[in-house]
Amino acid sequence: MPAADTTTLEIRALWDEEARVWVATSDDVPGLATEADTLEVLLEKLKAIIPELLALNRGFTDLIIPFHLVSERTEIARVS
Repeated sequence: MPAADTTTLEIRALWDEEARVWVATSDDVPGLATEADTLEVLLEKLKAIIPELLALNRGFTDLIIPFHLVSERTEIARVS
């Protein structure tokens, strides 16, 4: 089985205002789609899910897989 290269994976997290959760996806990790109430909880989920998906989809066997989490949230500031 091939080992993962040292490329850092990019994971995107977008805030879903309606559902009130962070949703993570990535072109680098086939099948990745997960959500969590906070970025901290999302990070912990990603640490478990990313290696599982890469092992299933690409046969990676590395125990260390670097990833970069890019989060985006749009808010509105109001003047009272």
